[in-house]
Amino acid sequence: MGAYKYLEEIWKKKSCDMMRFLFRLRAWEYRQLPNIYRVNNSTRPDKARKLGYKKKQGFSIQRVAIRRGGRKMQRPQGIVYGKPKHQGISHLKPPRTLKVVAEGRVARKCANTRVLNSYWINEDATYKYYEVICVDVQHNGIRNDPRINWICNATHKHREMRGLTSAGRKSRGFKSHGHKAKKRQGGSWRAKWRNKNTVTFKRYR
Repeated sequence: MGAYKYLEEIWKKKSCDMMRFLFRLRAWEYRQLPNIYRVNNSTRPDKARKLGYKKKQGFSIQRVAIRRGGRKMQRPQGIVYGKPKHQGISHLKPPRTLKVVAEGRVARKCANTRVLNSYWINEDATYKYYEVICVDVQHNGIRNDPRINWICNATHKHREMRGLTSAGRKSRGFKSHGHKAKKRQGGSWRAKWRNKNTVTFKRYR
């Protein structure tokens, strides 16, 4: 097996003593750094390469910390009449996963790059940590590479905010297969609403 295959097998056993020790040390280190921090080398080079990363000019990796937990329902002026547990305040699940939120924050911070993909690296009681692969679309090394210059097209501007990354497509329901897949909406809810509320007639020719 190659070196990357060994790395992949190690990361599959996250509960072994060695990985738990590494996670604990790394989580302590990540807590001391800013929530969005550029790293020189990937923590999971095998995973990064699978998702399109190359160790060349034009690519960069940002580590981002996202606070864990669900979301709370917004109430008018913060007033809850009665007990919050009866108001549908807590235990709500946001429609976008923490990974999608992480990609969006990195994209706002690094406005001159585009998000290619992201992957999980660590978590503790407060944060989840992801590494986001960013691509500088103005770099000649990217624009002249036929394997990656598709991301230079204008249609990929802010692709992370429109659910076009892998994590975003999962939130939109494109990754469900089998007989239950039809229960997920998928695609654009606006297009779905427009199709259901528009009457079209065949043109007379």
